[in-house]
Amino acid sequence: QMADPFLYNTGERSHYGCLGHEVQIDYLKAYVCRPSFSTDKAVIVVHDVFGWQFPDIRYIVDLIAGHGYITICPDFFKGTEPWKPTDHWADFPDWMKNHDPMKVDKEADVVLKYLKEQCGAKKIGIVGFSWGGMAVHHLMLKNPQLSAGVSLYGIVRDSEERYSLLNPTFFIFGEKDHTISLDQIFLLEDKLKQYCKVPYKIKVYPGQVHGFAQLKPEDMKPEDKPYIEEARRDMIDWIKMFV
Repeated sequence: QMADPFLYNTGERSHYGCLGHEVQIDYLKAYVCRPSFSTDKAVIVVHDVFGWQFPDIRYIVDLIAGHGYITICPDFFKGTEPWKPTDHWADFPDWMKNHDPMKVDKEADVVLKYLKEQCGAKKIGIVGFSWGGMAVHHLMLKNPQLSAGVSLYGIVRDSEERYSLLNPTFFIFGEKDHTISLDQIFLLEDKLKQYCKVPYKIKVYPGQVHGFAQLKPEDMKPEDKPYIEEARRDMIDWIKMFV
């Protein structure tokens, strides 16, 4: 019996009435939310293993749109089944083989083209959670069209090619995340100091577990709420600084 790596309870989700709408972009479905005024700034949100339709991720999309960005969460799983809270963790490695967070370049390009051509976006940032955090780390090394990135608790894989970020990137971690050790975080910091030529930031939030930052208000524990809100403020501030 493997420990469930996502410590927040995904069973009892409160209903969330989304503010945005779904669109079809080329071969991808996506959830889009626009601010109430027109803007040429956009943010791509990369979902976690639970996929683009999960209520928590749509809540985040709406939250970012509320700060004045055309915000979009495409289905990076391309219509295949997301991981479900009822699935067995023993099957997770196999599922991951078919859902590689490093193989998102084509989807990112499709979405960037849509944002530029259909939405008039001139500056575009990206934010990703867990699986999506790994995808953001990858894309910030590969895609110069992304002005800034925020990677939230993306598992850190060590290799020399992972540190030459193209644009400003912010890494958010929870102190009590048992999928990412503090040693890995210190190593990341060390390597970025050596190799990274652009602004970056790493921040660890006290007492927080994997998945902490995307909880909706009614699902938060009172003791976690200040850290969750701080992480979101920090995420938005980073985007505002560079996008």
